Amino acid sequence: MAQTGYSDVVERFLRIVQIPSQSDESNAEVTPSTKAQHAMAQALYEDLKKLGCEDATVDEHAYVTASFSASKGAEDLPALGLISHIDTSPDAPADHIHPHIVHYEGGDLVAGTANGKAVVTTPKQVPDLAQFVGQDIICSDGSTLLSADDKAGVAEICSLLHRLSQNPELPHPTLKIAFVPDEEIGHGASLLDLKKFGAKWAYTVDGEALGEFNYETFNASEALVDITGVMVHPGSAKDVMVNAITVAGEFDALVPQAERPEHTEGHEGFYHPLAVNGTAAHVRLTYIVRDHSERKFAAREQTLWDIAAFLNKRYGADTVKITIKEQYKNMAAYLKGQDFLINNALESNREAGIDPQVVAVRGGTDGSQLSARGLPCPNIATGGYNAHSVREFIPLKSLEKTVDVLTNLVAKFAKPQQ
Repeated sequence: MAQTGYSDVVERFLRIVQIPSQSDESNAEVTPSTKAQHAMAQALYEDLKKLGCEDATVDEHAYVTASFSASKGAEDLPALGLISHIDTSPDAPADHIHPHIVHYEGGDLVAGTANGKAVVTTPKQVPDLAQFVGQDIICSDGSTLLSADDKAGVAEICSLLHRLSQNPELPHPTLKIAFVPDEEIGHGASLLDLKKFGAKWAYTVDGEALGEFNYETFNASEALVDITGVMVHPGSAKDVMVNAITVAGEFDALVPQAERPEHTEGHEGFYHPLAVNGTAAHVRLTYIVRDHSERKFAAREQTLWDIAAFLNKRYGADTVKITIKEQYKNMAAYLKGQDFLINNALESNREAGIDPQVVAVRGGTDGSQLSARGLPCPNIATGGYNAHSVREFIPLKSLEKTVDVLTNLVAKFAKPQQ
């Protein structure tokens, strides 16, 4: 690795964000959804071999897995998994990423320029900026994502392994590493063979602000609303035509307006209209539905069914059809009785001088799916901000502190749990 004068984790991060690996929702039936993720996976496979992982592998789906041997005396303890995703979001440009370091002196954080305009993050948008005055912050040039989500997590895990390899006296159990594709388009770790992976517990490293810890996520589904109209010549349409666009507007107006993402926070769930496609003959509306409460989540889905039933009475049976696809469940339900997973993470932050904050994720992580499949898997922060945006940034100290947190965390699993 080229020497820049920065710490190992910063050097790794600056290098890997420049490897394109954006996922593509339009090709979600293929894993990985983009060829670029294969290149990212191969680079990480080579890194893990250099870090001393004796069984590093990369498969045809761009899953990278490896084991890192336990410290002396911890060989017989259950293995602990550490997981991050290799893809970057399709929500903003992500090719030709040019990371650079800004010495932040207060006020607006200027990432760069795009189309002749400064790309800035204001203290009002991110109040935590006040904590970073006088620090170095990594940004993109303002034209692309930075890809801290989740290449920060990848770099932090690799730097943990680097630290452990350089300091064999540091305690840790066998570590099972997985870098997975297509998390940003809802696929994530679904093809990870948990039996072969071999971890009893795991953490994803895929959070946001330093010190945040997540063991609660939304319940989530996607709702496809198909509206079929009745088309006749508009000159003779009276009392005959059913315009699918009109019905779509009525449907959306009946979805609770105050319960949209732009009006909700904390544990409040929402209905989020994502897309509308069609003509007067047929329209498809796409929503995502989210709630932390399983009871409220079921009620939200029922609301959509009730709206469809109401409109079908008005316009005729089968005018509105709904297909609901369950996406993931709140991981909290699968972590009950395993408080040590939470307590170990919180204490690891405190030992690193960080005041941890338990935050209910307004989204999901690979841990949602993995926990439901039998691998309890809460989520550790990476230190990044403004994910999925050209304003994405991460302070250098946050990268470095996260490696300290992970060092403390794996040490706690070098002794029996429960």
